[in-house]
Amino acid sequence: MALSSSSMRTLVFFTTLLSFLVVSNQQPFLSSLEQDSVYQVLDSVNPTIHWRSLFPDDLCSSPPHGVVCDYFTISTNDTVSSQTETVHITELSFGYVSDYSPNPPCNANSTLNPLIFTSFKHLRKLFFYKCFTEKQVPVPDNIPASFGSSLEDLVFIDNPSFVGPLGGIIGSFTNLRRLVLTGNGVYGGIPDKVGDLVGLEEITLSRNKLSGGFSFSLDKLKKLRILDLSQNQFDGNVPEEMGNLTNLLKLDLSSNVYSGKIPGSLGHLKSLEFMDLSFNRFGNFGVPTFIAEMDKLREVYLSGNLLGGEIPEIWESLGGIVGIGLSGTGLVGKIPASMGIHLKKLSYLGLDNNKLQGNVPEEFGVLELVGEINLENNNLSGRVPFSAEFSTKVGEKLKLKGNPDLCIDEKFSIGKNASGSIGQLKLCKKPDNPKAAMFSDATAASPSGLVVASHMLMFLGFLVFFA
Repeated sequence: MALSSSSMRTLVFFTTLLSFLVVSNQQPFLSSLEQDSVYQVLDSVNPTIHWRSLFPDDLCSSPPHGVVCDYFTISTNDTVSSQTETVHITELSFGYVSDYSPNPPCNANSTLNPLIFTSFKHLRKLFFYKCFTEKQVPVPDNIPASFGSSLEDLVFIDNPSFVGPLGGIIGSFTNLRRLVLTGNGVYGGIPDKVGDLVGLEEITLSRNKLSGGFSFSLDKLKKLRILDLSQNQFDGNVPEEMGNLTNLLKLDLSSNVYSGKIPGSLGHLKSLEFMDLSFNRFGNFGVPTFIAEMDKLREVYLSGNLLGGEIPEIWESLGGIVGIGLSGTGLVGKIPASMGIHLKKLSYLGLDNNKLQGNVPEEFGVLELVGEINLENNNLSGRVPFSAEFSTKVGEKLKLKGNPDLCIDEKFSIGKNASGSIGQLKLCKKPDNPKAAMFSDATAASPSGLVVASHMLMFLGFLVFFA
């Protein structure tokens, strides 16, 4: 059946319109230069994989996991019709993390291709996980000033062969939000320019070989929420200005060589939930009482610092705490019962290797959520307040050895219900229950007792005589 001329014109119109819509809605392709740079970077990460064969198409249409693109609109003048859309690489993530994050895998010969710092002007995220583990890869020291204006996340995790001064990889990253270099081989101090990265929300530089003090300023880092400098060789005093980081949620300075007094300004960190200052050389100034003002705290660890003094009564407003570490801090005196009264959410308590005395508070025996209590190597004494059911629940995590004067009741059923170190404690002595007797050894041994006894005998004699 032949189409009429009007039907033919209608068909041609809609065909032309459809072709126009398809062409005008076609997504732009990654430039051949940028695509080739991605291939070269992938080859440097793992030369054993034929990346060009596996991913021959446009890398923004069908990329490997870890390669992410985004679209950008460029205006040549003020009119909307003159706008053009382009596509560029915005994320590069390397190193297989899990089946949920199957980034391109690295191998023993992985290298850091300098094209990363010259070919991707719109890069927002650069991520390397366990890529540089054998062959030494130097930290770049000549990153172009033009790189990094869009960079938001700079992340290197567990790359022990990534070696060099930290300052080499820190550029003028004005939009940087996360600076995460943990478990690498970077050394030296933290460069001053870190203090100018005003958009930073996280600084994690743990498990490196960094040293020195706080040479960079904290004044401009108002958005900082995480500061983790743990397991390095930082020394000197912690600056008072750290108390100005009022948005901070996590502060971890553990396992360094910081000394002096823990600054009282940390009490201004009202949003802080996690504080770990353990295993430094903070001086003999006692457990800081400003902790009482930090009612958002969930975990606080001060172990391994010779703070000295007694455990202060500061727990009333800290009912949200789940972890406390005060091991090896030179504490003396008694364990306050208020800890058991107010810390109902407590999961971990470490008070071991101190010089604490007295009884274990009865209130500890009813902490329902506790998973570990370590009171080893103190001078505690008396009956422990823990039931057999409590001991069974906590098991080996109830640590009491090294307190020779602690004891348990016989009803505890040693060997059946007692587990862990509580089963190694001695039995408490039974309380004396003197039997009622007319004459006792004590009575016979004292002159007044003899008088009382003679009077009683005379009284009994009269009763017999008049009976």
